[in-house]
Amino acid sequence: MIHSTAVVHPAAKIADNVEIGPFSVIDEHVEIDEGTIIAPHVVINGHTKIGKNNHFYQFSSIGEANQDKKYKGESTKTVIGDNNVIRESCTIHRGTTQDKQVTSIGNDNLLMAYTHIAHDCQLGNNIIIANSSNIAGHVVIDDWAILGGFSGVHQFCHIGAHAFLGIRSHITQDIPPFVLFAEGAPRSVNVEGIKRRGFSAEDISLLRKAYKLIFRKGLRIEQALQEVSKLASNNTSLEALVEFIKSSERGITR
Repeated sequence: MIHSTAVVHPAAKIADNVEIGPFSVIDEHVEIDEGTIIAPHVVINGHTKIGKNNHFYQFSSIGEANQDKKYKGESTKTVIGDNNVIRESCTIHRGTTQDKQVTSIGNDNLLMAYTHIAHDCQLGNNIIIANSSNIAGHVVIDDWAILGGFSGVHQFCHIGAHAFLGIRSHITQDIPPFVLFAEGAPRSVNVEGIKRRGFSAEDISLLRKAYKLIFRKGLRIEQALQEVSKLASNNTSLEALVEFIKSSERGITR
């Protein structure tokens, strides 16, 4: 399952049924679990742990030293879960000691060609990031978020669950969950996305009302959150939205 031209360090921990294509390089401190496919010309190095049934396409670079000038070669990590698809020429850099010391990617994500995930990013599950998007250091992206092609996310931003970012989005503040962001501004609730994921008609109606209070009524954020809290008690979607905004450190894009 390992091509004769691949360079695999003898100390690397590779499951028996991992496929490693021609001219790929696997470094000493790499662990790769079963069912994962490494295409030709892939480089995986650093202290990198990769789960099951991932597919890394050609020319991707995983676990490389990050581009933070404070980084001095410390043994920081890259951790990738299961069932991810990492397309051509993606770059994922290891963490720094100034943050969690790890760049983390969850399960069932699709990173399209030329995507860059910088140091200390924390990605959840079922995320799609389209071609040539650049995610700066320390960014958090929650489950089911979708980023359109050529998007750029400033360091330390937080993108909430089920958010949808249109093509060429330029993100400098947090994007709350369920929000559709396009052409430089929030536009609506990501209705189509949450319908596909089984959200009820009641949830969607409440989220639309909450969106109007937060983004369309001209209220201060504290006033808006007070009004959102009155819409329904014990609704998990509204609670997640309110908690996200309250905990935002960079402030939300409005």
